[in-house]
Formats: sequence, structure tokens, C-alpha cells
Amino acid sequence: MLMDLYPFARPILFAIDPERAHELTMGQIDRAAACGAMRLVAGAPVSDPVQVMGLRFANRVGLAAGLDKNGAHLAALQTMGFGFIEVGTVTPRAQPGNPRPRMFRLPERRALINRLGFNNEGVDAFLANIARSNYRGVLGLNIGKNADTPIERALDDYRLCLQRVYPHASYVTVNISSPNTKNLRQLQGGDDLQRMLEGLAQTREQLAVEHRRRVPMALKIAPDLDDAQIDTLAQALPRHGFDAVIATNTTLSREAVAGLPHAEEAGGLSGAPVLAASNRVIAALRARLPAGYPIIGVGGVMSGADARAKIDAGATVVQIYTGLVYRGPALVRECAVALARQAMRA
Repeated sequence: MLMDLYPFARPILFAIDPERAHELTMGQIDRAAACGAMRLVAGAPVSDPVQVMGLRFANRVGLAAGLDKNGAHLAALQTMGFGFIEVGTVTPRAQPGNPRPRMFRLPERRALINRLGFNNEGVDAFLANIARSNYRGVLGLNIGKNADTPIERALDDYRLCLQRVYPHASYVTVNISSPNTKNLRQLQGGDDLQRMLEGLAQTREQLAVEHRRRVPMALKIAPDLDDAQIDTLAQALPRHGFDAVIATNTTLSREAVAGLPHAEEAGGLSGAPVLAASNRVIAALRARLPAGYPIIGVGGVMSGADARAKIDAGATVVQIYTGLVYRGPALVRECAVALARQAMRA
């Protein structure tokens, strides 16, 4: 099948700067989708519908936020067989992110390090792109804060973004776990977490009345959490009416890549080395959260077997991103088929 051609293209892409390769690849995906070729590349979409957060996902494999930060490629991405798609992270105002170079490959471990820093064109451009896309599936919109907004005022940025994206989202993800925005991860615990969740819950209730529709909210968390932090999150999320947790973002740990070129670059590590840490957090959450509470598992899914391991750990559905860099679009169908078969046996 045409989906098997990516291994031949990957050496060419890996010969150039990772961020430039990403930009070129997204352009090629747009062109392939426009002429109908992407459906041949990706194969037939897998039908394995599942209800999550009151939404009907076409299958159990979604695209994680970060691949399409500005929601500019939805028309193409919807031809790749995902059961749901998440775009962003978007901030209230456009910002360039951190200086380049800011993405690094570690092919020996099928991993990436990035310190992009929420580079995006701002919420106005983000929503304009989404409106042009005519995307019809489940769409998650991932929100964050601007780098120059003091952490004490982070809630203001999240509220503003929530208000703007609310009418356009199937669900909204609150990203407080990127390691590339100063002090952002402190929002994952203590009084900061409680204020954030309570404030956004209040804003969501106001928006639900205004729009006559309750849009689910999910919180995206890091893999570098200890048991006490996981306990706090598992208690706080249902109490404040959050509908799901996304576990996990990238890790700051370098244990699995120590000694490799680029291993000491600042930023978050993603890919195969994150699988075990992500699954640890998922399993811990599943043991603590109410039965049936949705967990969207992400981190280190490089194969159908990895996707099944996420579900075995306690995830409800999975998302992929770095796996696409190493495996290409065939990974979407491989994972969707694996999870559909697993669900049939359950």
C-alpha cells in the first residue's frame, strides 16, 4: 500500500532541520489531501466508535496537540483516519516561541526534544483557520498562556482563550504541563491548581448558559508527577467538574537517553522513552479516579502494541504525535486496528 512509502521518505526528512522538516511535511500533507492522495496513503479509516466525555469518537486513536498548533491543516489531517483531532496549544496573543533551533531528534531512542514554547499565531488566527477547514469530526482545542503573562495572572489568559474557543470546540484541553513556558508546571499542584480549576469551571458554567451547550474540559498533565501530586489531581478534577485528563505531556527526565547526541538540550522529551512514565501516571490515575472517568493516554505510542499497553494501563483512548515522525501515517491505522480488536475481545 502507499502508506508503506514513508520509510523511504524519512531519511530525506531526517537529513534536514526537524522544524523545517515538519513544515515541509505539513505542506505535503495539505497537497496530498487536496488531490485525494492522502486517503490512499493513510488507508481506509477504522470504524470503532466509542463514547468519551459524551462525545462520539469515530475510533480510539486521536492526534495529540502540537502537530498543528494553529489549526491550519485540519482539512488534510481529517483524511488520515484519526478518530478525533486536537490542535493548539493556542494563546490569547501571537508569540514566536523560543529561539531556534528548538527541536532535536534522538533517533537511537525514537525520540524528540522540543522547547518550542507555545509558538502560535494567536487565538484570532487560530479560530479563522478552524472556520475555513470545514472539519466535521470531534475537535479538541488546546489552550495555554502567553509567555509574558505573569504566572500569577495565568488564569486570565486561560479564561480568555476558553471564552474564545468555546463555541468552536467539541472539547477544550487546558495545558498546564508544558515544560517550555516558565513556571507553568507549578499550576499542577497546591493552591495554584485549585484556583485554576475552580476559575475555569466557573467560566465554563457561564459559557454553558450563554451558548446553551456544555463543552467538556480536559486537563493535560506531565509524566513527572509524584504520587502525592497524582492524588491531588485525581481528587480535584472530578470535584471541579473537569470531564477528562490527558496523560501525559513530555518529560524532563533524560535517564533513557543519557549520553546520546542532543540528550542535554533543554526542553521536553517525547517518543518511545516516555511510554513507561506515561503509563505509570495513567495506571495511578485509573486506581484513584472514579470508575469510567475518561483518561486520554498519550506519550510514547510507536506501534499498535504500545497503544494497547496504554489501554491496559487504564486509558480510555489514545493520542499520537512523535510516533508519526518515526512511523508516518501508517501508524494511525495500525493503532486503530489494534484497539478495535482489543475492544472486541474485552
